[in-house]
Amino acid sequence: MRGVTRATRAARATAATAVALAATATACGGGGSSGGGGDGSGVVSSSWGDPQNPLEPANTNEVQGGKVLDMIFRGLKRYNADTGAAEDMLAEKIETSDSQNFKITVKGGWKFSNGEAVTAHSFVNAWNYGASLKNNQKNAYFFGYIDGYDKVHPDSGSQSADTLSGLKVESDLTFTVKLNQKFSTFPDTLGYAAFAPLPQTFFDDRQAWLAKPVGNGPYAVDSYNRGSQMSLRAWADYPGSDKAQNGGIDLKVYTDNNTAYTDLIAGNLDLVDDIPAAQLGNVKADLGDRYINTPAGIIQTLAFPFYDKAWSDEKVLKVRQGLSRGIDRKQITDTIFHQTRTPATDWTSPVLGEDGGFKGGLCGDSCDYDPDAAKKLIDEGGGLPGGQVKISYNADTGSHKEWVDAVCNSINNALGNSEACVGNPIGTFADFRSQITQSKMSGPFRAGWQMDYPLIQNFLQPLYYTNASSNDGKWSDPDFDKLVDQANAETDQAKAVGLFQQAEEVVRDNMAAIPLWYQNGSAGYSERISNVALNQFSVPVYNEIKVG
Repeated sequence: MRGVTRATRAARATAATAVALAATATACGGGGSSGGGGDGSGVVSSSWGDPQNPLEPANTNEVQGGKVLDMIFRGLKRYNADTGAAEDMLAEKIETSDSQNFKITVKGGWKFSNGEAVTAHSFVNAWNYGASLKNNQKNAYFFGYIDGYDKVHPDSGSQSADTLSGLKVESDLTFTVKLNQKFSTFPDTLGYAAFAPLPQTFFDDRQAWLAKPVGNGPYAVDSYNRGSQMSLRAWADYPGSDKAQNGGIDLKVYTDNNTAYTDLIAGNLDLVDDIPAAQLGNVKADLGDRYINTPAGIIQTLAFPFYDKAWSDEKVLKVRQGLSRGIDRKQITDTIFHQTRTPATDWTSPVLGEDGGFKGGLCGDSCDYDPDAAKKLIDEGGGLPGGQVKISYNADTGSHKEWVDAVCNSINNALGNSEACVGNPIGTFADFRSQITQSKMSGPFRAGWQMDYPLIQNFLQPLYYTNASSNDGKWSDPDFDKLVDQANAETDQAKAVGLFQQAEEVVRDNMAAIPLWYQNGSAGYSERISNVALNQFSVPVYNEIKVG
């Protein structure tokens, strides 16, 4: 969410206290699928990476943790795997007459995997917890439109209230939400994991819950050994219509996805959901129709540490623009990514469609490769800060070394300086994210974004709104913020999209981040499993996978 992403992942939260998920060891035999054949009892093994934080729904804003939350929780809405549309899940109905006051009715008969009933209190208590400043949840800003957020999560000073005044439980299965301004698409955001319900056991003994999270989704956590494996098992009494078609999922931690791919080919792993760049040239020969390459709501960018004056000074805008013009996106996507990436010409994703806000070409010349223009702009901006650009990335997943090296080579060729740009690998995704959230970046860093819901708002507000939780570079612009607020309040969809596009133009004019390419979801799977698909978020639809 999760990445790679993170409004959605937009919280004014400080870095959360890390609470390690306790390891309750379980053995998982060998590789590949374990258990029976086509009777739904077989267990699927899949590549994975340790999440940055414990699996509190409001504190997870990256992809690896998001994969687990998507299996163990169900919220008021759920996004259609094929279309991305927000559809009712636990919501019986969501009513409003003014786009500011909402009455939400929860479906009856839903339970958590510990047998506790899911009620209106389950949502209201979870949202109050997520919003509270003292709980330091990264997705706290998700609740920023609910009345009383300024008291529960003030920009400065101590909170003066423990609960959001805009939330009120009316009965076991109904609650009301009062927003502090109109937000016409608020119901469509409620499929994001931050809005998931929590059982009372979470509040009674949070440490025990963190050791073995309890949710209301089709899977339950069986065990987690950090650095090794998380085992999830199908919950037999799951009340939803989207029951698991397999016996469970073993998420195996890999620090190199080339190793994961090798294990897949060797029959020691069932599913790899991110084909490494080094294997894209031969993946079709290796896997045939067991290779998936499909458009997804993902964009890769380079973010900047605007908290560092070396990168926030007004004249450095030309340096950022020059770096963008020094990147030959087409050559990189053609030679490294083999048609699994498309050069980006805006800051959103084509999966939104034009009606949803995608505006190809909005970046204009700033995204066109032009070595002469790149060198001229960087010279006019005073040269590279510190004399060299170091692009930081996590080295454990995603084939980032290959493309970062290619980006640097392109910039170096444009500037005629072989040392102008270098990659700066950081060992693990968790360490990389920790350095980012602690504002320790000294230069540009990879900032891929995987949408949380298919709205243009989700590509802009979480990443660029002042103090948004996934605004990792701390960029801020009052004109952008104002346009986003106006767009969220607009009830006419076309007008709202137009306002968001105006806000995106502010991002462009300031080169708040460099758009690189739109990313397809890619995956490969073994002959042991079938019915494998990726949703529009590039996440495997785990519950539909069949074994045997």
